Amino acid sequence: MYATLIIGIFIVGYLCIVLEHNLKINKAPIALFMCVACWTCYFLGLDTFITGEVNPKEHAQASLLHHLSEACEILFFLMAAMTIVEIIDANGGFNFVRNKLLTSSKRKLLWRVAFITFFLSALLDNLTTSIVMIMVLRKLVTDSKERMIYASLIILAANAGGAFSPIGDVTTIMLWIRNLVSTEGILLSLFVPSIMSIIVPTFLLQYSLKGELKYDTSESTHKAENTTQDFSDKERTAVFVVGLSGLVFVPVFKTLTGLPPYMGALLALSVFWTVTETFFRRGRNK
Repeated sequence: MYATLIIGIFIVGYLCIVLEHNLKINKAPIALFMCVACWTCYFLGLDTFITGEVNPKEHAQASLLHHLSEACEILFFLMAAMTIVEIIDANGGFNFVRNKLLTSSKRKLLWRVAFITFFLSALLDNLTTSIVMIMVLRKLVTDSKERMIYASLIILAANAGGAFSPIGDVTTIMLWIRNLVSTEGILLSLFVPSIMSIIVPTFLLQYSLKGELKYDTSESTHKAENTTQDFSDKERTAVFVVGLSGLVFVPVFKTLTGLPPYMGALLALSVFWTVTETFFRRGRNK
């Protein structure tokens, strides 16, 4: 009875997640309800599921903690990594990306967008990279039709870049944390296919763009955009470099120490947080 009930809850819940846009209900609360409901049924039917155990309740609680710990590893890693990304963004660190993209040629901008997105996505996750790059793109390209071309390439490049890195995609992170894939294996096997999958569409899309871009790159405009930030240009660049270096360090930390990746992410966050606090206090004391 309880087994059938668990299967039924899972199927109905999964259908609700798939039909999220039709039901207009976010999939997160549905997933949480599925979790609690399924485990509740499991605990209520312990005598059915567990036989021959001295204490079925202790066995079930140990099983719950085991599965919870696996989920927490992923959550702690993602929270640390996303916090680093948010701090970079909040303190103008991605201005470095915008400055590297600046060019009057539409085709040059297309290639720069492709490669910067590709390598950024290997360090950040592909969704975050897409959001950041499209935010930067809105300041560089005013024509809506051309912006769609650049945005399409950003999505392709973000997914291609996330594929060859152990920390570039949530699914890959889950496999990597559980030691189902290795850093060396992913890099050696997928780098060439990933980079070719972005070179080909970029080569084809460049023929859809002609002429030059028109936007204000004057020194006065650059300064005006920076007035809302507390950090100097050098400090913003340092924030960008230190933040991404911390994310790159995570696989190295795992290889050197054997500790779970979330420990490396938390270490990177602590160092990065200290650096930004130092910059902030220095700016306030000027």
